[in-house]
Amino acid sequence: MLSTNALFLPDAQIEAGRLDLSHLSLPPVLRPAATRSILDITEFYGETTGGIRTYLREKAKYVEARPKLRQVLVLPGPRDALSQSDGVRCYRLEGPRVPTQDPYRFMLATRTNRRIAVHERPDVIEVGSPGFVPWIVRLAARGLDIPVVAFYHSNFPRVFAPFPERANGFRRAMFDLGWRYAREIDRHFAHTIVCSDFVANDLRAAGIDRVTKIPLGVDLALYNPARAARRREVRVRYGLPEGPVAAFVGRFAAEKELDVLLDAWREVHRRTGAQLALVGDGPMRAQLVAQADGAPWVRFLPYERDRDRVADLMASIDLFVAPSSNETFGLAPLEALASGTPVLSADRGGISEQVATSGAGTRFISGESRSLADEAVKLLQSDLVSLGVKGRAYAEKDHSWDSVFDRIFALYDTIANGRAR
Repeated sequence: MLSTNALFLPDAQIEAGRLDLSHLSLPPVLRPAATRSILDITEFYGETTGGIRTYLREKAKYVEARPKLRQVLVLPGPRDALSQSDGVRCYRLEGPRVPTQDPYRFMLATRTNRRIAVHERPDVIEVGSPGFVPWIVRLAARGLDIPVVAFYHSNFPRVFAPFPERANGFRRAMFDLGWRYAREIDRHFAHTIVCSDFVANDLRAAGIDRVTKIPLGVDLALYNPARAARRREVRVRYGLPEGPVAAFVGRFAAEKELDVLLDAWREVHRRTGAQLALVGDGPMRAQLVAQADGAPWVRFLPYERDRDRVADLMASIDLFVAPSSNETFGLAPLEALASGTPVLSADRGGISEQVATSGAGTRFISGESRSLADEAVKLLQSDLVSLGVKGRAYAEKDHSWDSVFDRIFALYDTIANGRAR
């Protein structure tokens, strides 16, 4: 059996294979005596993605450690592929790239998904993306009487209009259409899991009320303030200075509002000398590099695949900045808090709730670069060490992955048992 890390095969290895899962005989079901089996399917997965990839990896580790559980993953990839570990099987189904949204791929394999659902017969299916997947699952599970749960990882109507109260014309129309679509697919879900009050309130305002809030978790051993002991070595590795450094770690996409961060940082640097590191990759990278225009106060670092190095970096910066006002939760900011690093966030969204509850940072007015600059300067001139202690305490209190998945699997039990009755 493979380890959890090897379960998620790299694209280069998949591209070298020649499987066709639409015809291949599928292997025997893992752990046939398991008392609860889950199938996770999403289009929100790729080699340089963060939060959802982490969620699925940690979920697999949780299942592997519990012999009474079984998990099946169905994810898009460059070709069909199949891998498994102890109690967890991962199907990768060939799909084309989503235009302008690299590295995401479409999930289009209706025949293969039907074969997988019939063969694996999960007790619950969790849908992790709103595009084609809800409809593919509906076809795949027809006649099987399997309840479907949605995990609302993306507040997609707000991608069209982050501030609908200010929007008009096309953007407002697309926002309204997004919610009409959300209500339509909700008809096929037994329940929806969300990670923040921000999202729960949006859903309920749209008439979607079968909702449970379960915040996500963090690897408390991996993301740890003790790693700050290697601060100097880590900064040298990434070419970062000894002085104050703030960072964003994540996907370079429009909804992350990194343009607001770049607009603000020239002023922050002028007043504090603080450098900014943007770590990651995504469709907005070229645009952001052009916006920075070679400014000496910003450094673009590539997507970091090594989780230990990411954890070292989180503990070695002075401040994590999360400018997005539309986050459903925000795993990277929680990893920063667990590392003892304060967070500056927008004053709306899932990250804002973490900052407010933990007291380990501050918030700026969403979408306003001047406000971001002012609040960043105040934070950088404050007692960052004390704020970091608060952040660590917050992460330890209710955000271990075991506690998160205990709640999620208890919800699965409720849904599956209710369906059986």
